[in-house]
Amino acid sequence: MPVGELRSVPKPKFKRSKKTAKQRGKVSADVYAEALERSGARCERCGKGGYQVWTLEGAHAQRRWKYGQEGVRSADIIMLCGPQTQSGTCHHWADSTTQGRAWLLSKRDEFRSDGREFLEWPENE
Repeated sequence: MPVGELRSVPKPKFKRSKKTAKQRGKVSADVYAEALERSGARCERCGKGGYQVWTLEGAHAQRRWKYGQEGVRSADIIMLCGPQTQSGTCHHWADSTTQGRAWLLSKRDEFRSDGREFLEWPENE
């Protein structure tokens, strides 16, 4: 076989059996609506809402790659003022600091223990 020879291999015909990290962390419209309803369209950390904040964003309580095959639930999304890229906002604080990450996880556990997770998941999806 000569050096640098290219041997093409046919593309596999099967589909991926497990969801990717991006697919597992995707927030559906129903989940986002549940989280927004739960928060009352206000930041769940500082309480600002309406015209007091630039934007209201759904923050993942844990990193996308840590979610299982069942995906994101409404308790996993915490509504925070943003944008996440601007320092001084609650979303930036939650994603960029150790205290913020701990706060997000404790808030998620609070929602799960209070039974404030509205959305029921189907068995097979």
